[in-house]
Amino acid sequence: MKRWEVVRAFILGPLLEATVPKPGNVNRYRDFNDLTFYNFLFANTAVIGVYYEAVKTAELLRKGVLEFREAGMGELIKRAVQASREAQDVNPNFGVIALSVPLIMGMILGRNMLDAKEKAKLLIEESTVRDSMEFYRAVRIANPKGIPGGVKYDVYSDDSFRELFQDGINLARLAEMSCERELIFCEWLNGYELSYKTFGRLYELIKELPLENAVVRAFIELLAEKGDTLIARKAGRKEAKLVKGKAGEVLEGLLSLEEFDAFMREKDDLRNPGSLADITAVSLSLLVLRGLRMGIRNGKAWGIIGQP
Repeated sequence: MKRWEVVRAFILGPLLEATVPKPGNVNRYRDFNDLTFYNFLFANTAVIGVYYEAVKTAELLRKGVLEFREAGMGELIKRAVQASREAQDVNPNFGVIALSVPLIMGMILGRNMLDAKEKAKLLIEESTVRDSMEFYRAVRIANPKGIPGGVKYDVYSDDSFRELFQDGINLARLAEMSCERELIFCEWLNGYELSYKTFGRLYELIKELPLENAVVRAFIELLAEKGDTLIARKAGRKEAKLVKGKAGEVLEGLLSLEEFDAFMREKDDLRNPGSLADITAVSLSLLVLRGLRMGIRNGKAWGIIGQP
């Protein structure tokens, strides 16, 4: 794949995700008091340069100039988070960055999109303790909500860097310990299984529905299938389970989208589904790589795969 095709896809996908009016999320119609649609626009475009560096690094890996353990993924993630934070003042895209950087590199290393996820998984497995340390620094810059304190390898404790080094904790081992608390780490471990599944679902839905409707439908299906780990960290597992059940009611026709959205916003951003929104963003990036373009029918945007 060409450099700029990959970079463009992983910029456009998150922008589309942020734009679409999904229940409980910031979108082009709705903001939170401390997070607006503009934060996503500034943050998601600020990472272009770092994503391009990730592509060039992957080209060196493919040529054998660098070994996988020299990929520097932790530093790339940290630099992207720093670029995002310099462009605006909150954390709208840490999860998207953490998912995107390994997969961007996998796209350059792999023979095709399916092979790319295996290469991304291999990069995680071959990462080093330094990658984990740089990833911790990225977390500190982003300062995401719901990160537990007082635990082993506490991200906000300076002792954690010594502990990571002593125990040889690379990104794969870090993901194994944290998968239960954050879906992004599960994606690292299982080769982006949920992201690719959602991409496949979007590919089918855009044949039947306008683009926004297709994305909303896929997102509701995700919410009904998986508990959102950001909601669980912020509001507790009970709330995450409640959201999952309500999404199921939408699919069954027992609850309207408007009613579901109102329910999701009852407690400000506590029910804001962040982890599954990140999965959706990456799935849309995959759809762009597959050839997504836009057409207008009866005043609505439709996603089209294929040549004009």
